[in-house]
Amino acid sequence: MRIPAAESILSADRLSMNFNKIKTGVVVASALIFPGLGHLILGKWVRAVLLASSILALFCLGLAVDGKLHGLDASELIALLYFFADASNGLPYLLARNWGYGSGNPQNQSFEYGNTFLAVAGLLNLLVVMNAFDISVGRKK
Repeated sequence: MRIPAAESILSADRLSMNFNKIKTGVVVASALIFPGLGHLILGKWVRAVLLASSILALFCLGLAVDGKLHGLDASELIALLYFFADASNGLPYLLARNWGYGSGNPQNQSFEYGNTFLAVAGLLNLLVVMNAFDISVGRKK
């Protein structure tokens, strides 16, 4: 014998769980696309502005001091790691590469600082993505 009310409660729970998974996926994907966007979707707009401004400032500073945005190059492991770190900036990385920024000049004294700033901005964005994930699943507030 089936109980209709119990079945509707179970289906509502499943629907709620599916919605939470979709919401978490959207938050993580948007946080990877642009720094701070995941927090903005979660309603943490002050945190979103602070994180986005700090990551973008670090990214722009890396470009300003002649850092290089690395492309996908599997010939050397360190170049592949730099690509992963740089590409973790998301849309700013794609726009800067498309517009011709980040070619880098190894002769410039600040070249290594620029590379480091760009890589740290991307890795910091990965930490921000993980924080947005934790907030989305309810581990943090």
